Amino acid sequence: MQENIRHQNLAAGRWGELSFYEQMGNIGSEVGRAIAWQKKQDTIHREKALERMFELIDLTIRDERWRRSFPRLKELLRAREVLADYFYGDNIYCSLPEQLERYFYYFAFVARRGR
Repeated sequence: MQENIRHQNLAAGRWGELSFYEQMGNIGSEVGRAIAWQKKQDTIHREKALERMFELIDLTIRDERWRRSFPRLKELLRAREVLADYFYGDNIYCSLPEQLERYFYYFAFVARRGR
């Protein structure tokens, strides 16, 4: 089965050139988009944002730099679990959209500050 990759350029290696903070900030952008579309009850655009979000988080999980760092890998896997639970599960973690956006906002903030 062939994956339908939306971020061809990133999957081809560019993603691995970004820092952890840049990667997480980009994931957070898609989280924000998914939440915004969800509030507007636009399921088509919400699903597209979620597809991009999960693709980016999966690329980050596969990044060898973070696979060698147990704390980073654990954080990525937990973030993926919480996002899947919030958007597709029963929200057993009682996540709020504001909390999810705030969590990723700080990564984007640090990434931009470092430029």
